[in-house]
Amino acid sequence: MPLETTLYTRVGDDGYTGVLGRERVAKYDLQPVAYGTVDELSAQLGLARTAVQHAISSGILLEVQRDLYAAMADLATTAEAAQKSGVRILESRIDWLEGITDEVGGMVEIPPAFIIPGDSYAGALLDVARTVCRRAERHVARLHHQAMLSNPVVLRYLNRLSSLLFALSRLEDKAAGIEQFTLAKWEKRK
Repeated sequence: MPLETTLYTRVGDDGYTGVLGRERVAKYDLQPVAYGTVDELSAQLGLARTAVQHAISSGILLEVQRDLYAAMADLATTAEAAQKSGVRILESRIDWLEGITDEVGGMVEIPPAFIIPGDSYAGALLDVARTVCRRAERHVARLHHQAMLSNPVVLRYLNRLSSLLFALSRLEDKAAGIEQFTLAKWEKRK
């Protein structure tokens, strides 16, 4: 007879959750808010991955999602606990992000003015992911400024990731055959 499992634990019914190295904290505490927003970002990237058209986009996004799981673990760990267990996002992941961003950036024309998201479906999904990434970065920056961030590389990773997502959204617009519609072009129409 198969073991009966449930998808719920009831442990968080009191509005508290666990983090590594601390007692339970409120679900609106800085750490759960930060790693929860990174989780939201990963889900948004998963949605974008279902829509991308360019051959390299899906693999890049999957690699980023794997990094984000490591980042969530770092964000759910106190600095004291991280000294014992180590960190998961390493400096080499920043190097990878910068390299892949340069590669993708070299494949597209970066508009000289503001862009208006929505020129292609996949591009729009990546632009939404970029804004979620910036929100996650703000939450992680707050952790950092309050000396609660166990791994400062996570903050830098999110900062670089938003640039990659901008470049990938332009790549997806290009793959869809869309010419960039910039604010500058809109101004010329007036």
